[in-house]
Amino acid sequence: MSDILGEMRRTHHCCELGASDMGKEVTLMGWVQRRRDHGGVIFVDLRDREGITQVVFDPRVDKSGHEKAHAIRSEYVLGVRGKVERRLEGMANPKLKTGEIEVFVTALKILNAAATPPFLIEDDADVSESIRLTYRHLDLRRPALQRNVRLRHRAAAMVRGYLDDLGFLDIETPFLTRSTPEGARDYLVPSRVSPGAFYALPQSPQIFKQLFMISGFDRYYQIVRCFRDEDLRADRQPEFTQIDIEMSFVGEEEVMALSEGMMAALFQGVLGKSLPLPFQRISYDDAMDRYGLDRPDIRFELELRDISDIVKGAGFKVFSDVVRKGGMVKALNAKGCIHLSRKEIDDLTEFVAIYRAKGLAWIKVKEDAWQSPIAKFFSEEEKAALMQRIDMEPGDLVFFVADTPKVTHEALGHLRNHLGKKLGLIDENEFRFVWVTHFPMFEYDETEKRYQALHHPFTSPFEADYGRLKDDPLSVKSRAYDLVLNGSEIGGGSIRIHQRELQERVFEALNMDRAEYEEKFGFLLSALDSGAPPHGGIAFGFDRLVTLLCGEPSIRDVIAFPKTQKASCLLTHAPSEPGKAQLEELFLRVRKPA
Repeated sequence: MSDILGEMRRTHHCCELGASDMGKEVTLMGWVQRRRDHGGVIFVDLRDREGITQVVFDPRVDKSGHEKAHAIRSEYVLGVRGKVERRLEGMANPKLKTGEIEVFVTALKILNAAATPPFLIEDDADVSESIRLTYRHLDLRRPALQRNVRLRHRAAAMVRGYLDDLGFLDIETPFLTRSTPEGARDYLVPSRVSPGAFYALPQSPQIFKQLFMISGFDRYYQIVRCFRDEDLRADRQPEFTQIDIEMSFVGEEEVMALSEGMMAALFQGVLGKSLPLPFQRISYDDAMDRYGLDRPDIRFELELRDISDIVKGAGFKVFSDVVRKGGMVKALNAKGCIHLSRKEIDDLTEFVAIYRAKGLAWIKVKEDAWQSPIAKFFSEEEKAALMQRIDMEPGDLVFFVADTPKVTHEALGHLRNHLGKKLGLIDENEFRFVWVTHFPMFEYDETEKRYQALHHPFTSPFEADYGRLKDDPLSVKSRAYDLVLNGSEIGGGSIRIHQRELQERVFEALNMDRAEYEEKFGFLLSALDSGAPPHGGIAFGFDRLVTLLCGEPSIRDVIAFPKTQKASCLLTHAPSEPGKAQLEELFLRVRKPA
């Protein structure tokens, strides 16, 4: 039996050969990175996933192969056999692992021709993301993306090895399940055998992994695909991968210690970086007060200061009226930034408007006075108090936002991160982890006029707060914890509710009556009744984590076939319209928007 390769079989990858291989006969296979004709001798850079080797077609060595080599173009697929020789003096390429040698070809097979690619298969090729995603099969040939995909593989293998060694079982959970409230829209899948009924693709395996604990499996993990029909950003995709973990008979300390050990093993194994353990911890309230966000970047200072008590009676009505109505005023001191121009300040005002701030007040602190449109509204006592509270010194530029706590924190929190990058305050080579704990159990949804679970409704409140679930739910703290790295939330988890009575009380706090929660979660309540152990877990956003490990700005650069910000695949043109016969089989009719 023969094939196109004939007797030619690869002996080495295109990065393996070096000076120690001199004189060997080798066979390489790969793609043509580039071809150069130098006075009758043809040089080809042959590329595979491991690297590049220069191969030489010299008519004095193989006249037939040299003649065929004239037809070679970029991205042709070749098989070559030849002898390893040292490059001529001064011709070595220190940028290549194989830069000391070249292979003089004695046999050539053109395994496939290739059309001219729409862009160069090089890392520095100037090409739009839409073109890259349309031809993703070519984009994935670029060394940078191949490195990212390989790093992703190594990271997954290390996670599996770490958890396997600790007695965790890798157990699969269903992709076709029922819709449950997880905080985002579900992707629905129509059922042909149950007309009018739909499955939901899971936003997470949350309930199933709790059922594993009730079933006695004790330690579960899965590197699993999840789905959320939500608006996309650089760090979000409609389908994503998470490292899902659950443990029985544990509290927060055990879950955090396991997570820290896994991160330490991962960063050491992938990047060769040692992480100092344990990680820093701060409460949710402390994070919001100091940084404005519940995912703070702690690589730099620039903390917020609450000045509501100082300005509540100030002559500046914008501030005093906000405080009187229950809002807050906070300040951010950009130390030494008095040099920022009025246009730059106006740009920052537009920036905070993205986060619904109605304005951005400012004060430039000079040696003898304050330069600001609002300086005249403060008394000397108020100025002295502000100077002390905000640590105002000559050369500083102080920004203020006055609004509801949510808007004030979000606007100044993002402004803090923006200034950290703009002013060069961040060490981009540093990895700083921090746990955020003691989250509120609930938040109030102004649109729906009801309470919602901040994490999910299966998170346990602290025992001391049980009594306030009914009458003061916003004061209840949950046993939830998020792991934040350089301002990105990479993992979140909690200790779960393991008693039916407490789970029912939480459902009721969410304004669900018995009929509703029995219909949606009756199977879980029944399971809790059957002897559920105390348990807890965590899930890590694997795509986001790999993005940070690779130093990429977008998770689309660490996912093999990502979607665009409109949740479409430019390569396969998904989503697509189903055929009439498919719709009829599913008893569906499509109604398009006007």
